[in-house]
Amino acid sequence: MDDRAVLAREFEANRAHLRAVAFRMLGSMSEADDAVQETWLKASRAQYNDVRNLAGWLTTIISRVCLDMLRARVSRREEPWESHQPDAGDTGINPEQEMVQADSVGLALLVVLETLAPAERLAFVLHDMFAVPFEEIAPIVGRTPTATRQLASRARRRVQGTNAAGETDLGRQREIVGAFLAASRGGDFGALLAVLDPDVVLHADRAAVAAASANAAQGAPVLQQESYGADAIAAAFLGRAQEAQLALIDGFPGAIWQRDGVVRSVFRFMVLDSKIVEMEVIHSQASIRAFDIVVISE
Repeated sequence: MDDRAVLAREFEANRAHLRAVAFRMLGSMSEADDAVQETWLKASRAQYNDVRNLAGWLTTIISRVCLDMLRARVSRREEPWESHQPDAGDTGINPEQEMVQADSVGLALLVVLETLAPAERLAFVLHDMFAVPFEEIAPIVGRTPTATRQLASRARRRVQGTNAAGETDLGRQREIVGAFLAASRGGDFGALLAVLDPDVVLHADRAAVAAASANAAQGAPVLQQESYGADAIAAAFLGRAQEAQLALIDGFPGAIWQRDGVVRSVFRFMVLDSKIVEMEVIHSQASIRAFDIVVISE
């Protein structure tokens, strides 16, 4: 069997998977079918003799195709939901089939996904829905694995904040974040544990880790790039956060630390069921400039 026949067989074996990836990226079956076709054209023209994992390679290609389509959609200022009910004659898919596919993902989720930036949407879909490692997603979006993790975390925060039970209550989220800051400043280990989920995860970018180490004497928490568990995170922030200020970060309650009127660090929180389940500390100025930050009184 020649190489092209092997590729064709592998492509057909993965067609359903590729279509599922494209649908979750694009929210439209007609566009998903277009993406699958474009993926075949690109794959059949490429050199793939040294590719060991054809399924992963095809997923990368269709992800890039979808990313280009999402960016083109944004640049044209299209309303993406206009494409969610394609002419059945164009694709061979009737409206009932379209709705079955949409229901399998969740119409509410599709609506939320449409609010994400293209790179955020791709990182979230590939990692959270298809378990693709950040190291493999990073080259697709042109970011480092750490930055790609931040993209997915930001998208996850928005999805969770919109769809999860109780997470539409921004007032309650603000209370939890405020309680965390107060417990940190007051050195109240028990109060910190009370607002942290037992399996809470903390992510810190490299700049944050370096800055925290340099400013430990001034009250900065002791950070690692990744920390796990309420005990470890409570210990890291115990007696800290003296200069942290409550703020809205992209519309969600969080905190900032600023010096000389410039925001130096951003603290983001994911709150579910009145517990902090994920924290993120960002010190990279390039990342911070991308946030919409509003300081609020406590």
